Amino acid sequence: MRLRRKPWIDEAIHEYDSHVILENHEAHKGAWRELFVDPTKPLYFELGTGKGRFIAGMAETHPEANFVGFEVQLGVLYYAAQKVFEGGLPNAKVTLFDIAGIEDVVEPGEVDRFYINFCDPWPKARHAKRRLTYRTFLDRYARLLKPQGEIHFKTDNEGLFLFSLEEFKECGWTLKNVTYDLHSTDMPNVMTEYEEKFSKKGQSIFRLEAIKPEEA
Repeated sequence: MRLRRKPWIDEAIHEYDSHVILENHEAHKGAWRELFVDPTKPLYFELGTGKGRFIAGMAETHPEANFVGFEVQLGVLYYAAQKVFEGGLPNAKVTLFDIAGIEDVVEPGEVDRFYINFCDPWPKARHAKRRLTYRTFLDRYARLLKPQGEIHFKTDNEGLFLFSLEEFKECGWTLKNVTYDLHSTDMPNVMTEYEEKFSKKGQSIFRLEAIKPEEA
């Protein structure tokens, strides 16, 4: 769902340009790690960072890793940038980018982990190829991940979760820590804004971790 455009954000977002918002994506290809104070840390990408609660929380909780959040909507990217900036998080950056073109800006084997949280379920069968866990997307992520690289996936949509389980299996990914009710477990978890809203209504949260195929 796209938010209604807020014209003031177009100007206000420049407050964070030189601090946490990344541009010139093609120039970073193969060099995303160099954008951080310590480029030796693992590199984690969140695909669809929304208003940034997750990436800011993860960066604070895991200073041992570097995080980049990709978001296609400027109206929500502003809030993500604000959270990262106000949190004083040197290990987190965000950027305005459509991940459909991610192979144009990321080198094969460059990423340690992808996070996909509450993406659009595209419930109609004819739209299956648009789902971020459809096999062509999974193949793309596999090429960009290091050996033993992972995807961590969360959703509140059971249909999308069951579909995703099958796609991962069919594409040769190894699954672990699969749960149909995340909040009933003791797994460490940083919630997104969306997750908090719907879990308060009693909605189960589905989660899995997947390790890239060895032959990918």
